[in-house]
Amino acid sequence: MRAVCADFDVEPVEFNGGGDHVHLLVTFPPKVSLSKLVNSLKGVSPLRMRQEFPDLVRHHWQANRLWSGSYFAGSVSGPPLSILHPHTNQQQHPT
Repeated sequence: MRAVCADFDVEPVEFNGGGDHVHLLVTFPPKVSLSKLVNSLKGVSPLRMRQEFPDLVRHHWQANRLWSGSYFAGSVSGPPLSILHPHTNQQQHPT
């Protein structure tokens, strides 16, 4: 994820999630196309994960893909990260 972010001149701020999803908080310049960033992250990460976690292959690649074709992206401007952190930290541990 860091390498892809670096290629796009994007700064990863926080990364977490649950068993079936991830949350990635980044800051990025307006020149970056969000859809291209997400597509690149979704394209590169399965390759790296297969290398690092070979046991995932039999569990998650039954349909020959790791990620769904959809994603949610939201943007904020202005509030300090200290306001966003309680929300992202809460998402890290679903109830």
